[in-house]
Formats: sequence, structure tokens, C-alpha cells
Amino acid sequence: MTKITSGATLPGADRHFEDFVPGMTATLGPIPIAEAEIIAFAQKYDPQPIHIDPSAAAEGPFRGLIASGWHTVSLVMRVLVESYLAREASLASPGVDELRWLKPVRPGDTLSVTVTVLDARRSRSKPDRGMVRTAIAAANQNGEVVMTLIAMNLFRCRDAEATAPDA
Repeated sequence: MTKITSGATLPGADRHFEDFVPGMTATLGPIPIAEAEIIAFAQKYDPQPIHIDPSAAAEGPFRGLIASGWHTVSLVMRVLVESYLAREASLASPGVDELRWLKPVRPGDTLSVTVTVLDARRSRSKPDRGMVRTAIAAANQNGEVVMTLIAMNLFRCRDAEATAPDA
């Protein structure tokens, strides 16, 4: 479910560079967190005891099983792809900045994701696209922020011939 809380309400399939207005905020989710998924992800990608062994995790620093931070990032990415990034206009991402895992994600948690457009700049060298920087925060059901990052995404422009002063 996508809820745009400021800026224009946009259909997902028709969202292009021009639609990403600085200050626009969307809330995505919910993302339920299941113990079996935490363990399965970690067994394959991050097999530390705090992620794969409930008994060992109970004695560990977090006093219980927690999701791998990479699992949390993957879950957030999934909801971004399904609810925020438009299939027609999303081109790629050159990376993320400032990835932080602030609190553990536990079995039974339900995450929501808030995305806020920080800035949008049209490319001078390739006027058919623009770069959008977005602040992303995942919070649990208690409103505690568990993860943050700054994403950079390239999007197609509707009008490749137009020029933007921020280019």
C-alpha cells in the first residue's frame, strides 16, 4: 500500500522524474517479519548465531533472534520496487549513502517505510533522465526507526526535450 502524504498523488506506473518533487513523502508497507524468514535468509546469506539460532541468540547481545541488516534492506527494497519505483521510468541506482541499522528487527515485528524526496536534478549530459535522492526510513510497529539510508535513483523524464534549471 502506498500513501503519498505530501506532493501530488501519483499512479505508480506513470511516475517519471518530473513527479519526484523535493519534500514529497510516501509511506509504504506493512512488512511483516516472520522468524522462519529471518532464519532462512540468514542461513543463506548471513549465518551468524544471532540470526539463525534462537537458543544461541537468547544468550547473545540482543537477547533474542534478530534479522540480518541485509535482510531488512532486502525487505525494504522489495516494498520500494512494488510500491514506489515505477517500472516504466525507473532506470537504475548508482548506490546508497549513509546506510544505518539503528535497532534490531525481531520476529513478529511489522515494518513501515517512509520515503522522502530530498532533491531531484535533471541530467545535463543525458536530458532524457534525472537523478532523485531519497531519504528512506524503516520503522517498527512501535514507531521506532530501525534502518535509514539515502538512495539515489535514475528515472526517465516524460519530456526529454525540456530543460531544468537544476540540471
